Amino acid sequence: MLAMVPPPAAAAPQGVVRVVDGDTFVIGGQKVRLQAVDAPEMAQSCTEKSGQKRVWACGAWVTAQARALFQGQRASCQASGTDRYGRVVARCSVGGQDMGATLVGAGLAFAYLRFGDDYAQIERAARSQGRGLHAHDMIAPATYRAQARAKSAGTAPTGRACAIKGNISAQGRRIFHSPGQADYARTVISPEKGERWFCTAAEARAAGWRAARR
Repeated sequence: MLAMVPPPAAAAPQGVVRVVDGDTFVIGGQKVRLQAVDAPEMAQSCTEKSGQKRVWACGAWVTAQARALFQGQRASCQASGTDRYGRVVARCSVGGQDMGATLVGAGLAFAYLRFGDDYAQIERAARSQGRGLHAHDMIAPATYRAQARAKSAGTAPTGRACAIKGNISAQGRRIFHSPGQADYARTVISPEKGERWFCTAAEARAAGWRAARR
């Protein structure tokens, strides 16, 4: 979670870029998390949509692509805060080009709407054209992290079949999303709010959840 606090005036990083992963960089010696952008975790995998549906290491691929784009370049940033890990949260540019826009536009990262819609329109264009990650099936990075935390805490079901997301809406409605549905990738499961994973639709209905309409 990117809980932010106001940064000191001197926190705006600038300098040579070292890529940590698809949305985290060291810039001028400061660790920076790009604002309103979310890229796959290094250990995350994706599945091809067609053919043999090969599973491949898309998180590592995104990091490699980010290195090809930015490593060793000079960047300047406008900081908006720091997250709970002490990283500066900022919008950054290289050669006058917004780094977040470049990543999202190429399908290497997603607009992180929980923290701003800065890149929502750019993501829509990338998605409609099937660029990068949009040509594959994957769990949204935020969902992947939440699932990993829940598994670590012993609250997530095990096994590949347990991929149905039981979400509780702001109005308190219990709705489950299955892989392939419109909002599946964006739905984040928070066990602390009573949300949970299900292995089958029947299991979700029996627990009081209804299917998402799209």
